[in-house]
Amino acid sequence: MNIIRYSDRLDELISPGETAQKLASGFGFAEGPAWCPHTNRLYLTDFMNYRIYTWSHEDGLRLFREPSGRAVGLAVDAEGRLLSCETEPRRISRTEQDGTVTVLVTHYQGSRINNTNDVIVKKDGTIYFSDPYSTALGAPRDLSFNGVYRYDPKTDTLAAVVEDFNRPNGLAFSPDESLLYIDDTNEQNVKVYEVAPDGSLCNGRPFAELDTAAGPGAADGMKVDERGNVYVTGPGGIWIFAPSGERLGRIELPEVAANLCFGTPPESPLGNTLFITATSSLYSLKLNVRGAV
Repeated sequence: MNIIRYSDRLDELISPGETAQKLASGFGFAEGPAWCPHTNRLYLTDFMNYRIYTWSHEDGLRLFREPSGRAVGLAVDAEGRLLSCETEPRRISRTEQDGTVTVLVTHYQGSRINNTNDVIVKKDGTIYFSDPYSTALGAPRDLSFNGVYRYDPKTDTLAAVVEDFNRPNGLAFSPDESLLYIDDTNEQNVKVYEVAPDGSLCNGRPFAELDTAAGPGAADGMKVDERGNVYVTGPGGIWIFAPSGERLGRIELPEVAANLCFGTPPESPLGNTLFITATSSLYSLKLNVRGAV
């Protein structure tokens, strides 16, 4: 484990000497970490084994849901309900407080969506998710594009906000939600869009390129901290960029990082924590900042 510093400004985010800690292992492929402030627990998926787990400082790892629909990305809404990108049934679902599962999205304009990958929730309750097609899952393709969508659960309406990505994956809002960052697994880059008042996206532009020579991995999970810095899992670990796009640092791990999230367990030695899912394991890293949301 190593932290590479491209700028002294990284010290404001990660104190010198800090290192990632392994919290759990033995997963087929760990993905989708999402912190729930209502229960002070972390959700994460084991994509290969069709399971969703919870982790807490007090209880460790516990099975939450099986089968999971081969869920990948997860998010928690304002009411503490879990949203899941289920790749095999090709849908977005919500696990209610009583444990029942509500299906939110399966089709766009009459066509089955591709393979939902990552999901985030805006403060107004609207849900944004990426939907790249994956030949690995063997499902027939109904849509001609790989897009990002906005779903409003209040009105049950779905709109495509981006349709021109190669393979859209990780999503993250800026702290004031005026910007949406989207990374592309195949292109190994991040783009940023302005979020219009109606929730649509405009004025997209390049934000950052990931260096494929840094090591194994690809643009995948992404989050933003309270200062607007962007954290992206990619080649060689987790890349950290300033809001300007300047490279600040890179977190190297012994396994390929797939996704990440922020959490702040109360009365925990973890403090302000970056949780990282990487191949077969769950890691944590203490930070000096909190997540944007």
